[in-house]
Amino acid sequence: MKILAIHGPNLNLLGQREPGIYGTITLDQINQSLRERAAAAGVTVVPFQSNHEGALIDFLQAEGLDAAGIIINPGALTHYSLALRDALASLHAPIVEVHISNVYKREPFRHTSVIAPIATGQIAGLGWRGYLLALEWLLSIEG
Repeated sequence: MKILAIHGPNLNLLGQREPGIYGTITLDQINQSLRERAAAAGVTVVPFQSNHEGALIDFLQAEGLDAAGIIINPGALTHYSLALRDALASLHAPIVEVHISNVYKREPFRHTSVIAPIATGQIAGLGWRGYLLALEWLLSIEG
């Protein structure tokens, strides 16, 4: 079983970008935690990060058709990328949208997600552990 962990723009800067909001954990550390937990359950996590909308869509089209689940933090694309939303909507796997910060306590433009209506669920404001919670949920429904 394969679960995708997709990280959008600027998430490659985790650990150094606005640590008061996003913490000090790096993206590599998050991906390693996901891989370790998934391996313990006999599952593979395939992480992918890009600052480019088209690269995220290409990855989804290449890897998403046989994925058992998708964890995605679209970053700023959350609020306006209809192309990413459509790519996700074309897949059959459950989708969990994750945000490290509580986007609903931040600027008003962050309160709207074009991804949420096609996502199975959303986790926001629980820090990097939101990714692990998303993985746990996906494992529970697949197990």
